[in-house]
Amino acid sequence: MTIGDYISLRISKVVAAIGTAWLFATPVQSAAAQRQNNVAINNKAIVQASFERWKQGTGSPFDLLTPEADWTIVGSSPLSKTYPTRQDFLDRVIKPFNARMATPLVPAVRGIYADGDTVVILFDAAATARDGKAYRNTYTWYFRMTEGKVVSVIAFFDTRDFDELWTRVGPLNSR
Repeated sequence: MTIGDYISLRISKVVAAIGTAWLFATPVQSAAAQRQNNVAINNKAIVQASFERWKQGTGSPFDLLTPEADWTIVGSSPLSKTYPTRQDFLDRVIKPFNARMATPLVPAVRGIYADGDTVVILFDAAATARDGKAYRNTYTWYFRMTEGKVVSVIAFFDTRDFDELWTRVGPLNSR
């Protein structure tokens, strides 16, 4: 056997081994990718339905939070921090926010995007504060989900507009 024959034989064996490995690996990767895609599709549908109920005044995305869900507000607001539980977040942010409003906050979704267990919602929201002035803001929420429920959130919005409302209008009560 010449050196050329030997190299040809080795290359053929390497190519055959790579082809065999690819053949067996592809279905496993495709099945895993399909499962992740199904999770993303399912999570997106759950979040879309929740935002639609919120828009109609018959529900809230906060209904998707598990009791242990943490919620992080990003920014420099005095309220920007991580709230360790659903109830802590509702008591310290949502109830006082709603108590400052004359009308409910209504979302207008620009897009909902999902990848595996993460759903990203970009939306505008508007309401009228108790002093008669409009409140408008644009939000991006990142939901990490497990079994159709939200376990962690990171929220981005204009904290300057939020803080201005928070200091301008005091809460009457906690709705």
